[in-house]
Order: sequence, then C-alpha cells, then structure tokens
Amino acid sequence: MPRQTRQEIDDEIVEHAAALFARHGFKDTSVQRIADAAGYSKTGLLHRFPNKEALWDAAIDCCAGAMREVAETAAAMPDGPARDRAVIEQLVDLALSSPGLASLALSFIGGPGEGDQLEGIARPVMTAFGVLPGSTDIGRVVRVIAAAGALAVTSVALSDDDNPFHQLSDGTPGQVRDHLVAAIYDALGHPR
Repeated sequence: MPRQTRQEIDDEIVEHAAALFARHGFKDTSVQRIADAAGYSKTGLLHRFPNKEALWDAAIDCCAGAMREVAETAAAMPDGPARDRAVIEQLVDLALSSPGLASLALSFIGGPGEGDQLEGIARPVMTAFGVLPGSTDIGRVVRVIAAAGALAVTSVALSDDDNPFHQLSDGTPGQVRDHLVAAIYDALGHPR
C-alpha cells in the first residue's frame, strides 16, 4: 500500500477534527481528543496544525469549499424536485465520503453560526435548495433545515463504529446511499 501524501494525512486529520467539532462543539473538543481519533500523538498533530484554532479553520475552509460546489451545481438547474434531488445526491455523497465534514457543515444550517460560517457554509446550501434570505415559505425553510439536520446526524451515526446502529458494514455503500437519498428527499415533501 502506498504511503499517504502530506495532503492526504492532513485531510484525514481535518475529517476527524470536523466530526468531533460537529459532535462536541469547538469548546469541548481538545487537541488530544482529535489526535486520539486520528491515530496521532498530540505532538505529531501539533507539528501539522499548530493549535486547535488552525484545525477549526481548516475544517471550516473544507466545509465552505464543499458547500460552494453544491451551490454551483444547483445554480445551473431550475428550482424544483430534480434540482433538490441533485443537491441531495451531492450532499449524501459528501456525507458518505467525509461524514465529519458533512456533519459540521450541515450543523450550521438553522443553528447558530458566525458571519463567515453563515455566509460560507449555511447560505450556499440553503440557496442550493432555493431558500433565499428573507424567505416567507416557512414550510420549505423547516423542511430544508430538517433534511439537513437529519443528514448530518445520520452520516455521523452510520460512520461511527461505537454507535450501536452503525450500519455501513451491513450493506453496500450504494444501498446506504439510495436509502439516504430517499429519506432526505422524503423530508423535503416530494412524492416519489
């Protein structure tokens, strides 16, 4: 097996950090906890990222980049069920490949977020679903926030070996993907 590149190692560390930040928040996530989750010593991790803030910044940057991609894909399509499905599929693919990043990114939707987090992460996803600032369609806003929250929680639960409902090993990734897409699509209220 080839050795991981520096970028692959950093990406793996950021993924673990994002999962912990999503689950425990910034304040209650320690560098030691991140190092343990990533399988590195605290010293080794601090050699790559000088402090917890640097890990947070890296996770936020990755989340914002992923959400920009989702928004750019959606912008090329008209509002409606087909666009919603395309956005859901892209978010589910992110959740399956990087559950920590997906969970952290989606946790900012409908939750407290500071300027950069709101602008760089939450707003692109809401816009991808056709929910613009000042929207008066409360039903749509609630469904999008509920769908995002459900995907955030489910992606972490399915990837957590310590969770008694961990199911990724019991089905193929395609089966899991299909069920996630269907569940999130249903949450938006579209008939199948």
